[in-house]
Amino acid sequence: MDEPAVRTVDLARDFRRKRRAPRGGRRRASKWEVTKALDDVTLSIGKGELFGVLGPNGAGKTTLIKILCTLLLPTRGEAYVAGLDVTRDVVEVRKRINMVSGGETSGYGIMKVRENLWFFSQLYGVPSEEAKYRIDMLGEILGLAPKFDVKVSRISTGERQKMNLIRGFVSDPEVLFLDEPTLGLDVNAARQIRAFVASWVRDKREKTALLTTHYMAEADEMCDRVAIIDEGRILHCAPPHELKRLVQDDVVFTVRVRNPRGSPLDFVGQVKGVRSWSASRSIDGDQADLKIVLEDESDIADLMAALGERRVPVLSLGKSAPTLEDVFVKLVGHGLGSEDRVQPPMEVGR
Repeated sequence: MDEPAVRTVDLARDFRRKRRAPRGGRRRASKWEVTKALDDVTLSIGKGELFGVLGPNGAGKTTLIKILCTLLLPTRGEAYVAGLDVTRDVVEVRKRINMVSGGETSGYGIMKVRENLWFFSQLYGVPSEEAKYRIDMLGEILGLAPKFDVKVSRISTGERQKMNLIRGFVSDPEVLFLDEPTLGLDVNAARQIRAFVASWVRDKREKTALLTTHYMAEADEMCDRVAIIDEGRILHCAPPHELKRLVQDDVVFTVRVRNPRGSPLDFVGQVKGVRSWSASRSIDGDQADLKIVLEDESDIADLMAALGERRVPVLSLGKSAPTLEDVFVKLVGHGLGSEDRVQPPMEVGR
């Protein structure tokens, strides 16, 4: 059987810092505070797979990618990329990978976009003609070619992220690591990037991409399999449609309410029959979408009564099909926002 593109065995990473005695208090020896960023993570990602790691900020997603990219040493456990040990075969691993992070400021502002891409292609040792061909091709696909002769300091955030993505692909890596690549982008730019990454893996089945994200729809749309991670641990790993089966028996309603910014909604979690819930506000903050998981469908009557008692107008009500957000709420106890929402959830309850 072929060696997996990425494999980890009981991978862990601890961060330690000294805890000092309070000022004016009795002098005591400093003790170490330990934070487990990764806790015994075991994964196997096959060649040709677009694998997603889904979780909230601080769940350990970036730490995992940094270890696999040889930028951070694990505290314990093993990690292999393209069959190579990331702690012993650092140089050989780096020849086979590339990484793109969302919101990074890669590149030099005084240089033009094409100059930046050319510079990075030469750092990877891409032959001159091949580098020019790849840069032009990727620029056309992502719609960045018209900006090639513009200084990086004068292009938009979305255009800069497209440049970063081209930089990641210009070396034609065996394994590409994408750490929240659509973070902060507008909907159209995010869609372009998602479509390109998905087609790259689909058309080149020997290539592998590992995508970390906290956008549910992104993971659902793109990934062959998704690992849900929280507090450094893998809670579940399966294709998106299999993950949704975990909640197919749950009763999920979406309720849109008129609710000015700042008005409390915590009472929703106290309503009889509410198992878990999350809320996301609209752009102007005057409306909120509540996603409610109920014990039984009949419990919706108690919820509507509670909203009426609190004088919260209901604008729409609908029963929802299972989503990855429902899976996450069930496994972790809180929800995440969608990239199509301007703001993440304002209140979360259990």
